[in-house]
Amino acid sequence: MDPHLRQWTRDLRDLRGYSPHTLRAYTANLADLAEFLDSRGQTLGTATLTDLRSWLSLIRTRGRPAGQPLAASTMARNVAAVRSFYRWMIREDRIESNPAARLKNPKIPTRTPRFLDVDEASSVVENPHQTGWFHTRNRALLELMYGAGLRVSEAVSLDVVDLDQSGRLVRVMGKGQKERLVPYGPPAADAIREWLAMRPMEGPLFLNRYRRRLSARSAWRIVREAGAVNGVSGLHPHALRHSCATHLLGSGADLRAIQEQLGHATLSTTQRYTHVDAAHLLKVYRSAHPRAAVDESEG
Repeated sequence: MDPHLRQWTRDLRDLRGYSPHTLRAYTANLADLAEFLDSRGQTLGTATLTDLRSWLSLIRTRGRPAGQPLAASTMARNVAAVRSFYRWMIREDRIESNPAARLKNPKIPTRTPRFLDVDEASSVVENPHQTGWFHTRNRALLELMYGAGLRVSEAVSLDVVDLDQSGRLVRVMGKGQKERLVPYGPPAADAIREWLAMRPMEGPLFLNRYRRRLSARSAWRIVREAGAVNGVSGLHPHALRHSCATHLLGSGADLRAIQEQLGHATLSTTQRYTHVDAAHLLKVYRSAHPRAAVDESEG
């Protein structure tokens, strides 16, 4: 590995607290760039803006079916990785000018976060797939992810000691190693209490069949299968998080409180849910209000 890349990755992990997932993605992006530069007789330390643009143009369609370039979000992540690396190179005085300073981000279409209505969310978290020990674990996991609005990585990283059962609080380590205390409700508390009665009272909160820490991949599968058995296809963990935020907002919770609950770094991220709730209200209005059909037919 390029020595600059090795030190940058170490700093992201040790000083910036980047998640393992982000580290793997960024490292892979820069390693790919380094290989491309080597084919042109260049290195990460000597690359020019033209080199970077040529690499981005290559990866946009490399190995893709005709007419199906990489998604704008994936391209944006590659650009973000390159910008991060070269900003670090400048700060560390390893180069004199930043070749990535003029790179432009691809335009990413704004997508409304997917969320479940209250009845759908209740069905999913109360009636997961599997039976016995696994059913109890899955219900506790789903109730906590929805009830507290946790990211899947946060949920599987929890230890029993992170729970304050009397106060119905859980200590969560979020992005950038930022810790926060998050409340959860009585249904999650009941599910967790039942789950704890079936497992050791220490160590990882959620265990796999081998009594080791449950992986994020397994948690994804649990959520997807819980959705499938309750008539919600393609369900993913972030939809539970989105649902938590949307239902809090719809019940009158303040945006700042929701920001704290979810661990968003900026309020602008939380504000996405105002659009979601407005769309939901419009859907309800059109399906339930006695004057909605008249309004639409006359419009």
